[in-house]
Amino acid sequence: MGRVTARRRASHLTADGATARPETLAVEEPMEIRVNGTAISVTMRTPGSDVELAQGFLLTEGVIGARADILAVQYCRGAGEDGMNTYNVLDVTLGADVPSPSLDVTRNFYTTSSCGVCGKGSIDAIRLISRHSPGDDPTVVASETLSAMPTQLRSAQRIFATTGGLHGAALFDADGTMLVVREDVGRHNAVDKVIGWAVENDRIPLTGTVLLVSGRASFELTQKAVMAGIPILAAVSAPSSLAVDLAAQAGLTLVAFLRGSSMNVYTRQDRVKH
Repeated sequence: MGRVTARRRASHLTADGATARPETLAVEEPMEIRVNGTAISVTMRTPGSDVELAQGFLLTEGVIGARADILAVQYCRGAGEDGMNTYNVLDVTLGADVPSPSLDVTRNFYTTSSCGVCGKGSIDAIRLISRHSPGDDPTVVASETLSAMPTQLRSAQRIFATTGGLHGAALFDADGTMLVVREDVGRHNAVDKVIGWAVENDRIPLTGTVLLVSGRASFELTQKAVMAGIPILAAVSAPSSLAVDLAAQAGLTLVAFLRGSSMNVYTRQDRVKH
């Protein structure tokens, strides 16, 4: 498997002068996701939890609806001249009755670590392909419970503590119990890894849960929460206008600026007990 950190030298500048020293950085490498042997996505990610990443991506893009839709997942040989396995190409074999993504769809799947899937800009499109809408989920969470979650996430971000360069995502029960945490250079990859964990453990739809992200609440992350059936999405930073619009239409509770005991609840305020 690939390394998650790497050492590079840098000149550290202060008012007292410059000092050359090694720094620990988060690794960023491409991963190609194939479905039934056909490449459908290339994303820049931090190695680790790759199977979860692929499964979460396929679920949030509507390709699969559950772990039972996947027959097998395996690493493939890399593209290098020596043909060695680089652990950067992952092939997902779908069940015989699960249709493969069309070529028109796969054009929208090429991503980078800084942005999510481009081309799925229509809220109506998300509504049409979503199999696990969170609108009817009766989950209620106390504001005090939400307030404690960022500290739990930050404490569990082992690689961030070393590099300062990774996004984090965590899944909680409504009582504040942290179920899983994942890190990645891409915020959407971190969320896909969390949702992929749920796919692997047959926990889709993710009713009764809270998804917390370490940065902002973008449209792409809101889309992923909706597709996984998560009723509450919380972010420590700001939401986008389209994220709020999607959350409102899907019945998702969107909490942002979650800092200390302060937060903004943009949609479905009835799920947050103050």
